Amino acid sequence: MMTVMYWLAAAAVFVIIEMLTMGLTTVWFAAGALIGALMAALSLPLWSQIIAFAAVSFFLLVLTRPWALKFFNNKRERTNVDSLIGQTGVVTQEIDNLGARGQVRVRGQIWTARSISDERKFSEGEKVVVEKISGVKVIVKPLGKAE
Repeated sequence: MMTVMYWLAAAAVFVIIEMLTMGLTTVWFAAGALIGALMAALSLPLWSQIIAFAAVSFFLLVLTRPWALKFFNNKRERTNVDSLIGQTGVVTQEIDNLGARGQVRVRGQIWTARSISDERKFSEGEKVVVEKISGVKVIVKPLGKAE
């Protein structure tokens, strides 16, 4: 009966950690611990409880976490620099990766910019889309193209 209590305590610890971090990681281990507790209540051997805990935790983590993240984080708003991704900007200084130069104005701010491809240069006045952020530079691609 003490083994059941240990499993339930482990499940409670995992739930508390999940509530503190909200990372959708330890909740799956809490479920595995509950399965371990159920198996302990049925007086199954400790090795089978541990294997069940590991298997249930692993499969729930791998199979359901991506879906859960999409479902629970679907209203997350990007803030700060991440909010620039996908925004349209105007080149204010020719972008040339090999020449290590380029600037773009995005939402009224001037950013150092580089092209997503070393072969692609952008002329002043051209419209571009911010593909990603690399350090303090925006990496851009042509407006309306997927490269």
